Amino acid sequence: MTDPALLSARALAGLYARHALSPVEALEAVLARTRRLNPRLNAIIALDEAGARAAARASEARWRAGVPLSPLDGVPLTVKDNIAVAGLPCAWGSPLFRDHVPERDELPVARARAAGLVILGKTNVPEFTLQGYTDNTLFGPTRNPWGLALTPGGSSGGAVAAVAAGLGPLALGTDGGGSIRRPASHAGLVGLKPSPGRVPRCDGLPAILLDLEQIGPIARTTGDLVALLSLLAPADARDPASRALSPFTVPPVPPRQRILFVPRFGAHPVDPEIAAATAIAAAQLGGLGHAVEEGEAPFTVEELAALFAPVSQAGLAWLLAERGGEPEAPMLREMAAAGRALSPQAVFAALDGIAAFRRRMAGFFQGWDLILTPAAAALPWPAEQVAPPVIDGQAVGPRGHAVFTNFANLGGLPGIALPCQPSEAGLPIGFQLVGPAGSDALLCAMAAEWEAAQPWADRWPELAGP
Repeated sequence: MTDPALLSARALAGLYARHALSPVEALEAVLARTRRLNPRLNAIIALDEAGARAAARASEARWRAGVPLSPLDGVPLTVKDNIAVAGLPCAWGSPLFRDHVPERDELPVARARAAGLVILGKTNVPEFTLQGYTDNTLFGPTRNPWGLALTPGGSSGGAVAAVAAGLGPLALGTDGGGSIRRPASHAGLVGLKPSPGRVPRCDGLPAILLDLEQIGPIARTTGDLVALLSLLAPADARDPASRALSPFTVPPVPPRQRILFVPRFGAHPVDPEIAAATAIAAAQLGGLGHAVEEGEAPFTVEELAALFAPVSQAGLAWLLAERGGEPEAPMLREMAAAGRALSPQAVFAALDGIAAFRRRMAGFFQGWDLILTPAAAALPWPAEQVAPPVIDGQAVGPRGHAVFTNFANLGGLPGIALPCQPSEAGLPIGFQLVGPAGSDALLCAMAAEWEAAQPWADRWPELAGP
């Protein structure tokens, strides 16, 4: 048999159902890979071997009795270290939360646990999950399985590194400005930033990015992502936004879509290999029968920055005022200082601007069904470096690699990152599809159609391959 750690979540569950493999055997295979690879990757920073083994034994008994809790009972899962797991550290990448151990699971974790998934542990993040790479003074940098000198991006860098290396087929991440979609693109995975409310939340850390940040699934295959999202998606009264959405049901075949392909935002630079791979993906989607038309974004990078910056700055300043202390990362100290200097009028102007932007994007999607862009403007850069200073020969700021994603967060829109043609050196490249609020199921159907036409699940980094 293939190493169980290389199997998809649904393949594992199929073997459990036929009694051809047990959850205990699958877990031990994943733990063996974790012992071998995690010291080089630094993806998992809190491993719960005892808890995982107990959960796997309980799952094995349920499968033997024919009463699994869900289709994913016994499947290993990692959880990003800004999502609360009862009894495990939740350091948020910061010394200020070094000793924080939640007593309760955040709701998506509670639902995964109730569905029988085996929680392996917590994955690494940058401090307060506010940067686009994954490093901090507590645990150090996470490295990309596709190139150990490189970052997997952030802030869900530990999550994607774990899945890409076979340290569990599924991960829970968060996306407040692209923190699932960009890392997924850097690691050759599929990752969804859901609509607000699609994955209900409660009992978590302070929401310093308000509803711009959502919890979402990361997986090697679309089928696995959909299977996990189906368990997380039912509405919950404690998250009112969840009750405004229709049930999560993925159509077997997506209808023909009107797709606006935006290869770049204004004059902002894009790595030439990313630009070429995304253009090929756009043409291939056209070949699948969708109407793809190249055009300009209905907003500017400057407009988005003016809306996003006050929320992130004020949110961090508020958290530090409540908690006490200062961030370790110099960039975050500057962000906090900017937040303290903001006037109430400036904060409310940004919130009012975000509301207006959401109305404008709702109107935009009366004429289009989806937007297609690159998921990131740069290929992975050195793991200890905050951001690439130059893209395609042009100097960029610390968010220059991240320009394509935060419009979905500001707009309250779902977005999905999908692998496309890799770089000449073999590094993964991803593109994203963004749809109107509530179109998560449509995006998953598009992802399934794309994966059937352009499969990627057999691509493994040399470090982690068969």
